[in-house]
Parts: sequence; structure tokens; C-alpha cells
Amino acid sequence: MSGNAEDHDYTEHKAWWKSSIIYQIYPTSFYDSNGDGIGDLNGITSKLDYIRDLGVTVIWLSPIYKSPLADMGYDIADYRQIDSRYGTLEDWDRLLQGVHERGMKLMMDLVVNHTSDEHEWFITSSSDVTNFKRNWYFWRPPRIDNETGRPNNWRSMFEGSAWEHDPNTAEYYLHLWHKKQPDLNWDNPEVRDAVWDVMRFWLDRGCDGFRMDVINVISKTPGLPDAPVTEPGEYQSGSMYYANGPRVHEYLKEMHSKVLSKYDTITVGETPFTHDPDVLAQYTLPTSNELHMVFPFELMHIDAPLSSVELEVAASAEGKDERADAQRFELMYREWNLDEMKKIIEKWQQLRMKEGYWGGTYIENHDQARSVSRFGNDSTDELQAHSAKVLALFHASQRGTLYVFQGQELGLKNASRSWKIEDYPDVASQNWYHKALEERRKSTGKTNPNMDDVMEGLHMKARDHARIPMSWDSSENGGFTTGTPWMRVHDDYETWNAASQVGDDKSVLSFWKKALRTRKENEVLVYGNFTLFSPTHQQLFAYIRQLKNGSAALAVMNFSKEDLTVNVPKDLSQEILQLNLKCVLSNAEGEGESLKEEILLKPYDGRLYISSA
Repeated sequence: MSGNAEDHDYTEHKAWWKSSIIYQIYPTSFYDSNGDGIGDLNGITSKLDYIRDLGVTVIWLSPIYKSPLADMGYDIADYRQIDSRYGTLEDWDRLLQGVHERGMKLMMDLVVNHTSDEHEWFITSSSDVTNFKRNWYFWRPPRIDNETGRPNNWRSMFEGSAWEHDPNTAEYYLHLWHKKQPDLNWDNPEVRDAVWDVMRFWLDRGCDGFRMDVINVISKTPGLPDAPVTEPGEYQSGSMYYANGPRVHEYLKEMHSKVLSKYDTITVGETPFTHDPDVLAQYTLPTSNELHMVFPFELMHIDAPLSSVELEVAASAEGKDERADAQRFELMYREWNLDEMKKIIEKWQQLRMKEGYWGGTYIENHDQARSVSRFGNDSTDELQAHSAKVLALFHASQRGTLYVFQGQELGLKNASRSWKIEDYPDVASQNWYHKALEERRKSTGKTNPNMDDVMEGLHMKARDHARIPMSWDSSENGGFTTGTPWMRVHDDYETWNAASQVGDDKSVLSFWKKALRTRKENEVLVYGNFTLFSPTHQQLFAYIRQLKNGSAALAVMNFSKEDLTVNVPKDLSQEILQLNLKCVLSNAEGEGESLKEEILLKPYDGRLYISSA
């Protein structure tokens, strides 16, 4: 290869996993085939034609391994067994066969920063301080120089200390999340070899790749030092000592060398606590030989409040964004402005394209509330459907591998504000609410203090909204189960369900199908560069994607409740009028029309224009 810069330009470098359309399934809530109230593998198999017809090329399953479900399956007790709630390995084999027969691929969720405390590895490790697996986890004796005895002052993501005392051995173990999720010690090569074996088990069985849970926290700073004290009397955020730790890239390069390079896989890493684009780019650059892509979190934090404490935490962690380091399932909601959203999108869309950065593009997943409620408008059925469509146009026209979460294609919204705290089963929601309740009782002296703002935060941002059982039809429980659903179903299932949208050309589902088909037919929507227009405009969201061969795609959207007139030469660019652009996708009118100097957009209208090379 010559030394010309052009030879190293990865902007339009093609790969099957870049053009993939990935559909995330949360198995517990997808479809129950046996009436026990919990979704299962056979239920997924029965819906494969629905998924294929949407335009999906890859299915990603959230964890289905044997688990006590302390954190909905992200606490794994056996990596090689399917939890009986979901079925058997034979059921998984049949699902895989059905996926492959339909020309799709199957991704599994790899959760290897931690296991369940019911995993054989941890049971063995906790049996004795001299056990040969003791160093597979982070065990520490009590400290005598502080009043708690805990090895350091780190806070768990689910509140409280990140250390749990084990009465059997009189020592503490580290758990960055739930106390039933002890962290694995990746500094131990035996642990890494065990993880490689788990990966090979599924890849050899036919799995096509992995989504890797919190993969950027697998390397902890040696010594596990105390975090700076920014909240006196509380446990502290210690993410500066485990997010993007000192050996994380070494471990992922080893993973690539020993496992991933031997298979034709797709890989995406979940990378919390980090908004620094240059830090995250290191995981995906072709020269790194680590992962194909990562999930940036910054857009998901756009509605997070910025307290003085969070700003202080940021100041103590050099180079970290103020919202990123304060990620503790903070569920208070604040109104955001469109210019904030555009700034975030532009940053990640343009990030180090020539060097080969690639991202996972998403606006919903199992850890986020519904996008139509956060980024659209769900105040009426009409606005819900209309803004769900403009979000589909927005989403499908982004650079990066596209991820769609179950129900997103139907425009499903958050649960009703009438829901009580008892209707939110997620451990993060429950912990956060009751911590706030306890603090307010102490500060006000009232047994029942006002919790309206806390409930509003849950309504807007709780993970539970994405985990509500899917609404398949208008029958009882939305057709999800013939039994008692594990979680309350949506109040609107009789009108907002898949059966009511299949075959309806004007439905959100039909629009999604057309948007995904348009993306597949136009490589500029996958590989094109990204140029934003009118960055400070508070209604207009517009950008152009272009390839070197001259192909171009222009997205013009009204992200507001008011009518909008777009003057193309003034608000976009005079040169755009010379590109022979035609509207190929619209949630209102205008399909087939050429681009004009003036575009009239009603609330949440969007148009996508395409020009050929």
C-alpha cells in the first residue's frame, strides 16, 4: 500500500455489518408461547416472518442464559445454558435455524464484566480465601482505617456501596452493579481464557456475533483507589478508576486475536460513563483490531439534569463530560433544546470517518424509554404516529449500523402517567424512587412527601417503558400471553398493536418498512459523509449525506409542534438545488417531487431526498 492519504481513507469502506439492520429483542417481553407470562425462544421463532418482513438482517437477543434475574438476565449463572423460562438449547438451535433460513443473522448478548453470584465460578471463589478461583473476582479484607470497613468508597450503579460483605469468608467482593453481580477480575488470564471459551461455544454453535455489555469497564485501576469525595456522607462515583481502564484495549486486542479474528462476526460494545469521542474511537478504528463499533451514550443523556454535584464530579475527572460521569441511572428529567441534539448528532456522525470510526446508531434499547415520548410527541394518537414516522426517517438516514428496538417500529410510547411506583418493577427504578423517598422523609419529616417530580422522571425515562410486553393484537394482554404477564401491559394495547398496523399503508410499521427499504437501496445512507445545516435553528433538523461518486441524500425535518417554512438557499445551501434531488420518503406529502427553493413542513413533518450519481 502506498503512503497516499487517500489509500487510508476508510469513509466509504464497506462491510456487511455496516449495512446491517439490527433488531433488538428483549425476550422476556417479546412473545410468550406457553402461557406462563414470560416471553420465550419459541415465541421469537413464531415471529420471525414479521421480523424479516420489517427489513431486518440481524437479530440481537438480550440475555437468555440461566439466571436468577436479579437484573433481568444480566446476572448470568451459566453461560452455556438457556434459562428454563426461555426454553432449551434445542429451542435456541431451532431459532437459529429459522433465522438463517430467512437470510438473517443472530447476535447474542455477551455479559462478561460480571457474573451472577449463583454462577459456579463465584460459588467456588467464595468457598474459601485460599480457593484456586479466589482471584477470579475482586475480594478484599475489611479496612481498619474507615468506619464502614469497606475496601473503598465506590458507589454501585444501583445505589449503596459497590462492596458486599461475605460472612462465610469475612471479606468483601466488588459489584459495580447489583450485589448479585460480582465483577470478574480480568487481570487474571484464567478469567480471560474462560471468557474466550464461552465465546467459542456460541460461535461454534452458529451465533453470528456479540453485543458486549459494559465492555469498557472490564479493566480496573490497580489498587482500586478511593474516588474523590464530591458527595460527603455518600458513596462516591468511582468510574474514573474503571471506565476505559488501563488494560482494556490490551484485553480486547487479545479477544480479537484469540477469538474474533477466527470467525466472520459482528461486534458492538456498550461503553457507558464516556462522552469523549476520541476515547471511544479507539475501540473501533480498524488499526485497533478490537470491536466493529460501540454505542455512544451522549444522546441518551441529553435530558439529564446537571446538578452542582455532577459538575463537581466532572471537574475531578479530567477529560470527562459532566453528564457522562454522573451516570447512576439518574432519572430526573429536564427539557432539552433541538440545538443540543443536533450538536450531539453532528459530533458522532462526523467522528474520525477517514480513520474508520464506526458507531452503532440507536435511539431506543432495553435501557432507555421510548423514543417517541423522549424525542417526539405522544400527546395525541395523531402526533404520536406522525412523530414516530419522522423519527424513523431521522434514524434510517444516519451514518452507522442501524439498531431498532422491539416495538419502536410500531411507534409505541411510554406508559401512562397514571402508573404508580408499583407498576415499575425494574431494580433501578425501585432503588432510585425509594432512595429519594427516604431522603425526603428525612428532610421534610413527612411520611408521604411530594414525589411528583420523581414520578415524572420515571414516566419520561425509566427503563421499564422499553420492557413492557409487546402488543401484538387487541386481545387480552395485547396478545403477548394467554397467562398472567410478568409485567403490566400497556394501557393502549387495544389500539396500538402490531395486528392493527400490518397491511395498513399509512401505519408507523409500513413507514418503517419503507424507510429501511430505502436505506438498503441507497448506499449513501449507510456510507455517506455528514454535513449539518442550521445548527442553532430550534425547529429545523436538516443534513446532507454524500458519497464521492456524487450520490447525495438530504433529510429535512420539523422537530416541533409549529408549522415551518424552509428556505433552501438560506437555511440549507444554494448548491443543493443543483443536485437533482427527489423526495423518496415523507411522512406527509411530497413523495416524488423534486426539491424546491421553499419547503412547507407541518409539525413533525419530514422529507428525505435522494439524487443518483
